[in-house]
Amino acid sequence: MTRVELITDLGDEIGDPEEETFLLFSQDNPSQNLGCVDSDAPSLQLTVAGRNLLIQQSPSLLKSVRPGGTTGAVVWKISPLFAEWMASPANVFFNRSILGPESNVLELGCGISGLVALALGPNVGRYIATDQNYIMKLLKQNLDRNPLTRKPPMSRKTRDKHITADRAPACAASNIEVLPLDWELSALSSLPTLLKSNDRDPMVTFDAVMACDCIYNEALVEPFVQACAEICRLRTDSGSSDATICIVAQQLRSPLVFEAWLISFYNLFRVWRLPDDMLTDDLKSNSSYVVHLGLLREVDE
Repeated sequence: MTRVELITDLGDEIGDPEEETFLLFSQDNPSQNLGCVDSDAPSLQLTVAGRNLLIQQSPSLLKSVRPGGTTGAVVWKISPLFAEWMASPANVFFNRSILGPESNVLELGCGISGLVALALGPNVGRYIATDQNYIMKLLKQNLDRNPLTRKPPMSRKTRDKHITADRAPACAASNIEVLPLDWELSALSSLPTLLKSNDRDPMVTFDAVMACDCIYNEALVEPFVQACAEICRLRTDSGSSDATICIVAQQLRSPLVFEAWLISFYNLFRVWRLPDDMLTDDLKSNSSYVVHLGLLREVDE
């Protein structure tokens, strides 16, 4: 199935960010407070996509006054729900062949848990989990503590090409890589160079860029949206007709922050809200969660 066929099935494209904000915040959304699973627990036992996972957190880091934020130090409630949905055999992107065993996926703001990477990694060809540098140590520990039990088919030549001294797989026999990336500070123009093993490799592009619960602060909206656009633009610049899809899942907390994000996102992306018949029950309407799909606009749109 092509992306054109997919967006036809998604239904009406969002045409008014303010109306979308009103509709979502008019739902009977249960209170989730800030949305942490358990901000005081040093570790969590979670079951995602049929796997029992042990995830280490850092409550002390969350409560610190570190410049640049600390929210990635714990697991947020939507993360296991989004990971479960993305890894489901019924997931719309996989059962319609938008994503598959050969796909390249990049996640923004993965946090210390790596839950989405652990759930989705086995189903794609290459998964790159990114976040700020302070996340990296715990992220790698959690990926190593929960090694993948199954992998997509990958030739030895292809697998070896992905391994470099600066960007080794996060755990043995894994196609998951980790990369420090700060939307506000990182020069995303250097991303293709960081992801290539050598100058002979083709330019790296992605079938999907995704983010889960990264929109909570209005100051981060513009850097986040620009990061999404720059990563999607890699595929456009390569001349491929298969545009990168941008999947953004989030908890509905502040209508002001959400609307600021959607206005900014809408300016650069065509946007659809995933309908209930494509979501698991935990992510459907009136859950306080929402998932949007974006396709980068053409230059003349």
